[in-house]
Amino acid sequence: MQTRTKPQAEQVENRRLTLTVVIPCYNEVATIADVLERVEAVGLADEIIIVDDGSTDGTRNVLATLEAEEHPNLRILYCDQNRGKGAALVTGFKASTSDVLLIQDADFEYDPREYPTLLRPIQEGIAEVVYGSRFLGGPRKAMNFWNMVANKILTLTTNILYNSILSDMETCYKVFRREVVENMTIHAHGFDFEPEFTAKVLKQGIRIYEVPISYNGREWNEGKKISWTDGPIAMWVLLKYRFVD
Repeated sequence: MQTRTKPQAEQVENRRLTLTVVIPCYNEVATIADVLERVEAVGLADEIIIVDDGSTDGTRNVLATLEAEEHPNLRILYCDQNRGKGAALVTGFKASTSDVLLIQDADFEYDPREYPTLLRPIQEGIAEVVYGSRFLGGPRKAMNFWNMVANKILTLTTNILYNSILSDMETCYKVFRREVVENMTIHAHGFDFEPEFTAKVLKQGIRIYEVPISYNGREWNEGKKISWTDGPIAMWVLLKYRFVD
């Protein structure tokens, strides 16, 4: 296992790091325009990449309208068919040009106003990868109990297998320096991106820095897409990458 050199606290960046926000999007006609507005309102993104993953609900019409408007930092990429969140993210990573990448979902569960908190450890040189944790005391809407149990089990499994102390492996808010993924091959197409990315980061010897965030989880009838079948898949991915490079 190759161990990366970790940044030291005293090695604070003497310039502002550029930021790309990658937004995977599938059938989010009701929210995508507002999410973009919220990301832009924070004023930190040098580049915003929306990757439409084969939407069929009218989302592409909304995106076409956004392209015709004045959004100077916006790029929209279209996938021919639905391949899954992981594949959409990899497409966005490859197209990005900034120093730091931040993953943003295309709904209202995560608040872009958290960006300064998420970016600070990287900007200060004390972390290469930052996760926004829903379980470190931030305000949150009550989650579905069994979703929480599944999350806790997967996070505990991650900690046991990879000798870490994460509190929220499955969080959307993953922020990292470009070098972390430049030579990383990600095979996941769907929600198995979360455990694969986490496993490969930890196997590089990178310690993940967590910060508390707020969370406004949506219900199934509001378009929540992850299902119970994703839990066993995530468990298998964590086990597989513990022993396979």
